[in-house]
Formats: sequence, C-alpha cells, structure tokens
Amino acid sequence: MKRALAAAGGVLAAALGAWSAWGLYTTRTVERVPYETERRVDGVEVRRYPRTVLVETTAPDERTAFRRLFRYIDGENDGGESIAMTAPVESGDRRPGESIETTAPVRTDESADGTRMAFYLPAEYGPGDAPVPTDPSVRLIVEPPRTVAVYGFSWFATDGRVRRARERLLSTLTAEGIDPAGSPSLLRYDDPRTPPFLRTNEVAVEVEA
Repeated sequence: MKRALAAAGGVLAAALGAWSAWGLYTTRTVERVPYETERRVDGVEVRRYPRTVLVETTAPDERTAFRRLFRYIDGENDGGESIAMTAPVESGDRRPGESIETTAPVRTDESADGTRMAFYLPAEYGPGDAPVPTDPSVRLIVEPPRTVAVYGFSWFATDGRVRRARERLLSTLTAEGIDPAGSPSLLRYDDPRTPPFLRTNEVAVEVEA
C-alpha cells in the first residue's frame, strides 16, 4: 500500500512539474506590451504605455468574443501587404490569410452591449499595417500613448477576485488623489493551460497623465 501511494505521489509530482514548466515557458516566450513604470504605491503600479494597435470585438459572452479574435489571428484577415519592420529593417509580403502572433495581455471589460475583448498586436504593427479583419464584428483600433494604473493578482480571475482587485485599485487611487479616466478593465496574460499559481492577472484603468 505504501509503495502504491509513493508511486502515485511520484506521478502526481512529475505531472505538476511538467505543468509548471509549461506555464513558465509560455509566460517567458509570449511578447508583452511594452511600458515604463512611473511609480508604485500600496501595490498599485502606474505605467506609461506607447501607442498600441488592438483587434477588438463585443459579444454576448467571453467565449464568443475570444473565438472571434482567435480566428482573426489564426488567419481570418485580408493580409496581402508588404510589411516593413525596424531594428532590423526587413521587407516581405504577407499572404492573405496568414496567421499572425498576438501579444499579452488579453483585455476584457463589460459594456452595455455585452463583453468587450481585445488582443494587443505586436509592436511591429502600426495603425495602417495590421491585416484588416474579414469578420465585420471584429475591428482594429489604435490607442494613443496613455498612463494606466494597475493592480495585479494571481490564480483564476473569478468574479470575486476581480471585484476585490478593482476595489483595491480604485480606493488606492482615491487615497493618492489620482482620478481614473474611465472604467477598469481586466488584463490576463497567460495561456489557458497555465497553472493557477503561475497566472498573472491585472485590473487596470487609465488615469490622467
């Protein structure tokens, strides 16, 4: 009996190790939106983001929104453009329907029309460079440089955890005399298969520069 329990424990430990290794790999290899940290106060970080390009949709629920955006990055775009990149400069033709990468995090917030979700595109894509979605419910948007306050937390982004993080973020901003310039959004950085203890989530809101 002890030998069987020890063997089962070894299998579970190996599985947990492999799961953790996968989570660390995906966390370190996915490109993230760049930013500069301006200051930190009571667990809240104030960041300055550059201009970014996003692909966005509004759907009745998160699953539908995610599927629409995933289809876009998986090839549901018109493409067919010559794209120039910097550092170094490289030229090439993007074939129609070619898959493109996305950048962490995935942004989600609730609107009057349902769930609004957005994927950030890599920095190489400017306002006129990103392939145009072929699904009319998916759109490209450009965000100008902005200052954002974030409060991070781990594990699964349940409604309760998100609510508590939002309350902590907004109460800290109030105490510091910082005015939000909108409603908070949820940012999720990880592959869905990432172990919960390795996940990074943030509640973020734009603030006055």
